[in-house]
Amino acid sequence: MGLFTRDIKTMNDLFVHQLQDIYYAEKQLVKALPKMADKATDKQLKEGFLTHLDETKTHVQRLEEVFRMHGAEVEAVDCPAIDGIIEEAEETAGEVADKSVLDAALINAGQAAEHYEIARYGSLIAWARQLGRNDCASILQKTLDEEKATDKKLTSLAESKINLRAAS
Repeated sequence: MGLFTRDIKTMNDLFVHQLQDIYYAEKQLVKALPKMADKATDKQLKEGFLTHLDETKTHVQRLEEVFRMHGAEVEAVDCPAIDGIIEEAEETAGEVADKSVLDAALINAGQAAEHYEIARYGSLIAWARQLGRNDCASILQKTLDEEKATDKKLTSLAESKINLRAAS
């Protein structure tokens, strides 16, 4: 079921489809984050990726809970957007020889994923509320708050030292 297909006829269909999309994305990030942590040379960045890996595993569990609460089958649909973000991150990381620059590139890749997730969770929360599912919205809000916090941490790390090191 693609986003702009006839399979999506109602707001509920759209909500479930986007749950499936972000579920796939989170599961892909569970696989990608250890690789990113492995490539990171800055200790704080490495630890940040591993901390977010634990959070991401919780995000997967929360999404499964939302599926059940909403009476929808726990199912993922391919998400070409997150696949592209991860693929681009892997390609870029493979091309960067300078470890300081590599850390800056990894932060950029991490933030690309975070921004995608922030957009998805924001819409899902709005749609859940519109569908009268404040219970689902409150669970999704916890995840959105964590995604925003991770994005801020990455920005702070980039601006306080990683980008400075990469530029010198």
